[in-house]
Amino acid sequence: MTTRPKLISPRFYWRKTVNAIMLALTGLATVLALVPLLWILGYVVREGAPALTLDFFTKLPTPAGVPGGGLVNALVGSAITVGIGALIAAPIGVLAAFFAATYPNTPFGLSIRFATDVISGVPSIIMGIFAYTLIVLPQRHFSALSGGVVLAFIMLPIIIRTTEEMLKLVPRSLHEGSLALGAPEWRTSLSVILPAAGNGVITGLMLAIARAAGEAAPMLFTSFGNPFMSTALDQPIATLPHTIFVYAISPYPDWHAKAWATALVLIVVILALNILARLITWWRARQLGSAVR
Repeated sequence: MTTRPKLISPRFYWRKTVNAIMLALTGLATVLALVPLLWILGYVVREGAPALTLDFFTKLPTPAGVPGGGLVNALVGSAITVGIGALIAAPIGVLAAFFAATYPNTPFGLSIRFATDVISGVPSIIMGIFAYTLIVLPQRHFSALSGGVVLAFIMLPIIIRTTEEMLKLVPRSLHEGSLALGAPEWRTSLSVILPAAGNGVITGLMLAIARAAGEAAPMLFTSFGNPFMSTALDQPIATLPHTIFVYAISPYPDWHAKAWATALVLIVVILALNILARLITWWRARQLGSAVR
């Protein structure tokens, strides 16, 4: 008994053709998006790599027009200001996200979500002016503390939104099971919900730090810069983005080279933070998988 071959509909060939065309278009769009990124990265590496010496990471800046020296003060200053911002923004952002995720339809929950959207759309220079009015004017001088506070404002919306979305992905059964066993709401949130959403929370924190580490405009109104080494929170302090701005507009070729080198260091730091976030996420997922097995 012979079977008749099945006829393939012309619509099948049409769908395969459209699918191939759309895949080709998406691949072309990806290439078009990557070319400028790789071109910029390659240009920064070409201009900045020659200035990356041991002195760059270990010595203070030389006077204007004098070659040599380094930018260790800016490296330390960025670490201090970003650290202050993270210490302020992380607990506030996580607690606000918990409230917004647990009580989304209450007036306060809606207000948190609305304020987060508004703050995320405010230009960073406006936040710098706000921190200048809030801290610098009462102190009557620039300071590392004011720089950390303005970076905390920049980090908050990212931390709140990412943490809230991660908390929404946690199964409701975990929350209800913890409450059924007699755990209070605060212990359930800290011991059950937060660890379950830990990967997303850590990723959001790393992204917030990476975003804040590259902000230059707010530093003009807060930390302002310092050619000397300073670790005091109530004194002006140098930061990497502010140093790039100052060195880039100078008339000295040596400062131009250091500006490119500083930009390269900043790119590497931000890339390292993103890689670290991915590694932490992978490690936690592996640990949870081992616990389940």
